[in-house]
Amino acid sequence: MGVSDLSQSGMTRSARIAALPIRHAGRRALGLGKRLGGMSAQDATAQAQAKTAEQIFSVLGELKGGAMKLGQALSVFESVLPDDVAGPYRESLTKLQDSAPPMAIESVHQVLQESLGENWRERFTSFDDEPAAAASIGQVHRAVWHDGRDVAVKIQYPGASGALLADLQQLSRFGRLFAGFFPGIDVRAILRELTDCVSEELDYLHESKVQRKFAVGFDGHPDYFIPHVLAAAENVIVTEWVEGKSLARLIESGTQEERDHFGKMYLRFLLSGPSQVGLLHADPHPGNFKVMPDGRLAILDFGATADLPDGLPPAMGTLLKIALVGDSESVVAGLREEGFIRPGIELDPQSLLDYLGPFTEPAQVPVFKHNREWIREQFERTSDPRNADWSIGMKINLPPNYVMIHRVWLGSIGVLCQLESEFSVRDEFAQWVPGFAEEVKS
Repeated sequence: MGVSDLSQSGMTRSARIAALPIRHAGRRALGLGKRLGGMSAQDATAQAQAKTAEQIFSVLGELKGGAMKLGQALSVFESVLPDDVAGPYRESLTKLQDSAPPMAIESVHQVLQESLGENWRERFTSFDDEPAAAASIGQVHRAVWHDGRDVAVKIQYPGASGALLADLQQLSRFGRLFAGFFPGIDVRAILRELTDCVSEELDYLHESKVQRKFAVGFDGHPDYFIPHVLAAAENVIVTEWVEGKSLARLIESGTQEERDHFGKMYLRFLLSGPSQVGLLHADPHPGNFKVMPDGRLAILDFGATADLPDGLPPAMGTLLKIALVGDSESVVAGLREEGFIRPGIELDPQSLLDYLGPFTEPAQVPVFKHNREWIREQFERTSDPRNADWSIGMKINLPPNYVMIHRVWLGSIGVLCQLESEFSVRDEFAQWVPGFAEEVKS
């Protein structure tokens, strides 16, 4: 199968990942040589960055597994990168969101036989050997189910489990390298979070159960479509086929009207899931959302979710509302009660409120314009140790029950800023976040 096979030796995969910093150093030296040879520093840097982007995401994409999953996770945060850094990376990041080299068809047939039985072909009227899409731990083939319905057959790559864990461990050793490419983003924290979610995302039977619950909960919805699951096994899921273009394509070339409308629908789905079905879709990268020809937004890939049987925590909306009215003492008390401020940690209430203020800006105004400049400003002020806000942020703890919520919230803001969507975030919070629309009692 070559380099796209997840079952290739760990030594080979590790060697390809380990080569990244060496090649980056070589390109820096080459860039210096070009500057000495008369090329402008700006042109030499731009050329080196473009080559680096191509190499990084080519390796991450071809290796799939944890390598590609890291690339997809980073792609959500592309909007926080400065223009001179983001420009060369943007195209490679977008490609990584919904494509990757396919595995050999012999392996595809072997997985289908092991998962669906010797007579797996009898379940389909036709099966397209050419993959329609590929992701970090599996690829999708288009087929026609025995009852005539168009279906998507998601097949997990052989050896995905071992490769995924090995990749994440190997990548964590190069945290500093990636930190240089993505300033302000804690890549090591992302890797730790991805590692924690490995077992759930590899379990296609669990994913099928979650998707069935979403599909039933949103069945017949005028704005959303979740494909129903027709069959599932440990390494295979067969679902209804979805025709459409991903939000990644809207980021590239969508009209402002499309960006505003589908950006609002995207956020509304993420916020409404807990109250609709008691679950939070926890993989917000734009490749998982498709705009269908009839205008509905289809949602794919339910490998990462969080159980919220009682919906979003009511304290979320209450604390946000209190912060908006400027009650700093109540904000500190509420954060302590929820576990965001640990016992013994002292914070000046007004300084904390000033720190949180910009994050609440989308809910402060009737209509908010998401943009790259705004999110970059937030990352810069909270990730630079030279800023006072950084020390405040370091004192804030993230309780376990908020980890996935926090991940989805940050990821969704990154996507909305890539889309540059403009709509009323406040109205969406008022409808879907418990406690936010209620009057704050003194």
